[in-house]
Amino acid sequence: MEKITESASPYRHLEKMTARELLTHINAEDKTVPLAVELAIPQIEALVEAIVPKMREGGRLFYIGAGTSGRLGILDASEIPPTYGAPPDWVIGLIAGGDRAIRKAVEGAEDSTTQAWADLQEYRIDARDVIIGIAASGTTPYVVHGLRTCREHGIITGCITCNPGAPVLAEADFPVLVVTGPEFVTGSTRMKAGTAQKLVLNMISTSVMIQLGRVQDNKMVDMQLSNVKLVDRGTQMVMQATGLGYEAAQALLLEGGSVREAVSGYLKK
Repeated sequence: MEKITESASPYRHLEKMTARELLTHINAEDKTVPLAVELAIPQIEALVEAIVPKMREGGRLFYIGAGTSGRLGILDASEIPPTYGAPPDWVIGLIAGGDRAIRKAVEGAEDSTTQAWADLQEYRIDARDVIIGIAASGTTPYVVHGLRTCREHGIITGCITCNPGAPVLAEADFPVLVVTGPEFVTGSTRMKAGTAQKLVLNMISTSVMIQLGRVQDNKMVDMQLSNVKLVDRGTQMVMQATGLGYEAAQALLLEGGSVREAVSGYLKK
């Protein structure tokens, strides 16, 4: 199949460009990505609406990918507990080659047709879970065969890819296709395709967490109070909700352990 993500860059002789020219052209290409994501909103909506009821039943959300795609999934999953105070097993990111592949490529890992299912089996996945395969090319065997095996076991699948007609689309119950076109540097899908994947992952996980009740109004009321900045942010939220001064609000926050508990406890008094 012809891969748009691998097609030749419309820009030539990059090595002859000045720094300003390089930056300007990269930025011009980057500006096209949100517009491509916008076209996929109906597909993203369908996927979110499939995930939420499964997670309300006790299911989990898994991301599987290789290389940049795998790392983006792990990044998104790792940010859910501190941002929303959610258990670490609600959203799980897996990368071909295991954790060592996060920093260094593991030769041949993405070519395995069985390893994704083996990796998922370690978590005892079942029909309550949802698996999203992330693959810019849409041809990565680790992802394609992982989704295929999941479907054979009655597990809902989704995907995020940037190539029309990609094999991964056929293995996803809820495919998300974001056509970002040729990269500035031919085939370097960590650029526009990677940006598109990051945007879509942000949209999915944020929407899911909001619909699961992890946000009140527009506030991260369950965020982990893991550093001074976040304690200060939480204190400001408690002050706004209760009318207390800074010191009293902070004491209430630290006693409750979260903005939600602090405010709820105060309002019950």
